[in-house]
Amino acid sequence: MSASIHIHRVRKSFSGTEVLKNISLTIPAGSVTVILGPSGSGKSTLLRCINHLEKLDGGTIRVGEQLIGYRQKGRHLYELKEAEVAEQRKSIGMVFQQFNLFPHRTVLQNVSDAPQRVKKEKKSEVQERAKQLLARVGLEHRINAWPRELSGGQQQRVAIARALAMNPQVLLFDEPTSALDPELVGEVLQVMKDLAHSGITMVVVTHEIGFAREVADQIIFMDQGKVVEMGSVQQVLDAPGHERTRNFLATVL
Repeated sequence: MSASIHIHRVRKSFSGTEVLKNISLTIPAGSVTVILGPSGSGKSTLLRCINHLEKLDGGTIRVGEQLIGYRQKGRHLYELKEAEVAEQRKSIGMVFQQFNLFPHRTVLQNVSDAPQRVKKEKKSEVQERAKQLLARVGLEHRINAWPRELSGGQQQRVAIARALAMNPQVLLFDEPTSALDPELVGEVLQVMKDLAHSGITMVVVTHEIGFAREVADQIIFMDQGKVVEMGSVQQVLDAPGHERTRNFLATVL
């Protein structure tokens, strides 16, 4: 089951600097959306706003019918308590640049902990599903390994399996290959390609243009806190209409 994402007039500032400037866009349920742009363009901040890791200064974000991070009464928004936000995050998985695995937990424990602790699911059922997910990312033979015994690419694949273990409606990727050695990037991208069009809504912040070309339903190009261009692969990568997009692509292609 997947959900659409509706971002409406979202604004966010840090220390007086506006990082997101009135962003509005819709991400269809079950689609793969890739967000491109130079460093500092607001890509990762937008991603972190979707699951309320960053609070909004204005606007709203909905995942499906659910208003994220806030309760609306009339025209006023009231921020939810942390426990309520945590409940919402159950349906929004996130894979970070740094793998954020628990070093004192095995691979299997890293993947199975959250469904047991957060969703109170049966240990036997959770561990069976965790093994299936680890097989899906090619790591069924490392279930008893410690994170320190894995390569960066393997750790990131475990992180993807961990996010999937919660059965999210939406899966967010924040530059998931940027911390990897170049020879390890391919194995993570292959897992993501296999996930694409599996029914889950994916939003991927990345500089991997080849990945974007192969799997994206839509591409968003951001610069200086704004959505400069948005459209299909053909529209944005092959025939960009904005000079800023063309200049960016010329540096990465």
